[in-house]
Amino acid sequence: MMKLSTLLLFVPLSSHAFSYQALPQGTINLSSSQQRDVYTMVDWASMYGVQQCPGFGVYSNDGKDYYAATEADIAAGTPVVVVPSELVISSSKVAEEFGGSLYDAEQRLTRAGLQDKIPMFRIYIKVLYELQQGQDSPYYTYLNSLPRSYNTGASMTFACFDCLPPYAAWLALQERQTSVNFQKAAKLCPINEEIMENICALKWAYNVALTRSHEWYGERYLAPMADMFNHGMQPEIEISIDDSGNCIATATTDVPAGSPLRMSYGDSYNPSPLFASYGFLDESAPATFCKLMDTKLEMEELGYTYSDLLFYHQTGEISPQVYDVVLYSILKKNDLDQANQFYNAVMTGDEDTKSQYHNSYWEYTKEELTKHVDGTLKDLSKWSAKAQGYDLNTHPRVPLILEHNEFVKRTFWNVKAYLDSM
Repeated sequence: MMKLSTLLLFVPLSSHAFSYQALPQGTINLSSSQQRDVYTMVDWASMYGVQQCPGFGVYSNDGKDYYAATEADIAAGTPVVVVPSELVISSSKVAEEFGGSLYDAEQRLTRAGLQDKIPMFRIYIKVLYELQQGQDSPYYTYLNSLPRSYNTGASMTFACFDCLPPYAAWLALQERQTSVNFQKAAKLCPINEEIMENICALKWAYNVALTRSHEWYGERYLAPMADMFNHGMQPEIEISIDDSGNCIATATTDVPAGSPLRMSYGDSYNPSPLFASYGFLDESAPATFCKLMDTKLEMEELGYTYSDLLFYHQTGEISPQVYDVVLYSILKKNDLDQANQFYNAVMTGDEDTKSQYHNSYWEYTKEELTKHVDGTLKDLSKWSAKAQGYDLNTHPRVPLILEHNEFVKRTFWNVKAYLDSM
C-alpha cells in the first residue's frame, strides 16, 4: 500500500474549452462535455491500498454513468470494497486539518439553521481546497473521475422549479438554498479567490459533497471507490466505517455473478427526496407522496411525514394516513369538536372510532381526494408543457423533469381509476 503523500499522479489537462468560467491552468476541466477518467482512478485507488473482492468491477454503458457490479458470486457478509482510512476524507479530519479557520463559516451556517449540514460543509471545503491545488493535489485523479454535470436541486434553476409539482420543487429549492449558503460561508474559509468566483466550481463541489459522501453516526465520509455504488430499492451493499476509520462496503445478501452492486440512498417509497438530492428518478419506487402540500399542518399534528402520505404507482391504492389527514382537514374546517375527537382516536390508536368516522364522512373524503387528483393532473400537463418549451442547451435537466412528471402523472391516473371504482 502506498501512502497518499508519497505519490502525485500526473494526468494531462484536457484541451476542451469551458463553455463558462474556466478554472485556472492545471486544475481539472469541469466542462459538461469533459469525459470522466474513471478507470485511471480505479488503478490509482488500488495503488493507495483500496481492496476489492474477486469479481468486483466498475462498468459503463455510455462513458458517462458508471456503476459497480460483480462477475463472481459474492456471499453475504463479504467485504466487497475496503478503503483505508488514509484515503478516506472525513468531516472530523477536515476540521482538524483546517483548525480554527472554519469557525466563522460554521457559525454562519449555524445562524442560518444549517448546523446539521456542517459535516457536509467540511467535505465541501476539502473538495474546493483540493480542486484549487490542481495537479499538485494527491486527490487529483479521484476528482478527475467524478461527474461534471448533476441534475440535483442545487443545479436547477427557478425555471426548473416552475415545471415541478410543489413538493419536488420545494425539496429541490431547499438544496439550492443550502448550496448558496455554503457558497457564502466558504468566503470565510482559506479558499483562493479564483475558485470562490467560479460558480461552476462551487456548485460542482457542493454536488460532490452531497452525492458522493456517506453519513455515518453524524460524520460525513468521502471514500474513493466506495462511492461507485448506485441506488437500489433492495440493495446488495451496506457502507460502514470501522473503529480505525476504514470505509467498508459489505454484501448484505448472497449476490450471484453478473449482478449490479447497489446501496440504499434513502427512502424508496418516497422518491422525491432522491430526485432533489441525487438528481435521478427511482422508477422502481412503488409509491410517491400524494402532493397534498396544503395539509402539511394536519399531517404534522397527526404525527405523519411526507413518506407516510403515499399514492401507489401500479395499483392506485392510497395509504391509510392520506385518508386520516384529508378527513382531519375537512373536520377542522367544519366541526372542531368532531375534529378533536377524530384526532384523539388517531393518536390513541382507536381503530374502531377511526373507522366509524371514515365510514360516516367517506363521501366528503372521496370528493376532496378526487378534486385534488383531477387538479394535479391538469397542473402536471401544464408544467410539462412549459418544460417542453425550454431550450435543452440552456435547460439540460428538462428530460429528467419530464420523466419525473410522467411518473407522477401515471400514478395519479391510477389513483383516479381507483377512486372512481370505489
